[in-house]
Amino acid sequence: MVSLWEHWRSGGRNRGPRFDTVGGASSYAIELTKRHPSLSLTEQGAENGTMRVNLSWRMRTSDFDERPRRKASLRHPLQMLKPEPVHGHTQGMVDVDLDLACMYELEDGSKGVVQPLGGLYGAMNEPPYVKLSGDDRFGSASGETIYINLDHSEKIKRLLIFVYIYDGTPAFDRTHAVVTLVPSNGPHVEVGLSERTPDARSCAVMLIEHDKGELIVRREVRYVYGFQSDLDRLYGWGMTWGRGYKPSAR
Repeated sequence: MVSLWEHWRSGGRNRGPRFDTVGGASSYAIELTKRHPSLSLTEQGAENGTMRVNLSWRMRTSDFDERPRRKASLRHPLQMLKPEPVHGHTQGMVDVDLDLACMYELEDGSKGVVQPLGGLYGAMNEPPYVKLSGDDRFGSASGETIYINLDHSEKIKRLLIFVYIYDGTPAFDRTHAVVTLVPSNGPHVEVGLSERTPDARSCAVMLIEHDKGELIVRREVRYVYGFQSDLDRLYGWGMTWGRGYKPSAR
C-alpha cells in the first residue's frame, strides 16, 4: 500500500487511474471497480510466468448480524448474556457450492473450458495453458485456484474467468465471493461479487485478452440466470454445450 509519506513526497502528481488498494507492506491488491474496470498486465511487467486466479468465498455476515437484537431488560439483565438463536441458515450454508472456471480461446482458433464440471482440469505446458487445481465445495479460506502459463501468452487470444453455482439454491446474494488474480509481478488484482442477485446461477467475473499489443484484464461482473451456455452466448464463444457432472471428490 502506498504510504502517506510517499504520496506527499510525490506531491500527488501521480497520473493515471486511481485504484482502491488493500494489503500489507510487502504486497497490495488493486480492486477493479465500475469506475476503474481494467488494468494492463503488460505495464505491470506481468505478461509472462505463472499467473494464478483464486476464488474464495464465505457466507455474508450481514445475513446473521442483521437479525433483530435482543433488548436489555432491567428486570432480567442476564438475558443479554445468553446466545441468540440462529434460525434456518445451516442448510443454506451447506447448499452453496461456488465453482471457479475459465473459458478459453487460443490464437489458432481452438476453444474450450476449464472447470470442475466434467473433470475438465486443463493443462499448464500444453494447450490450453490453463489448469484448475482443486474443487472447494465448502468455501474454505484456500478456495479454488486456476493457473495460467503466460510464457505462452502469445498463443492465448482471450480468457473469461467465471463463477457458477453447481448445485443447490442460487445464492450469490447470500455469499461474499472474491476472485483474486495474482500475476508474476506487480499487485494482486481483486474483483468482488457484491451485487445481490438472488436468482443468478453464473457470473462472468473478468476477461483477460490482448488489446493493441497489451495484455489487459477487465472487470466484467455480469450475472446470468443460466449456466455456461448462456455465458457463451453473451460473449460469442460459439461452442456446443451438453449436460455435465462433477467427478467424485479428488
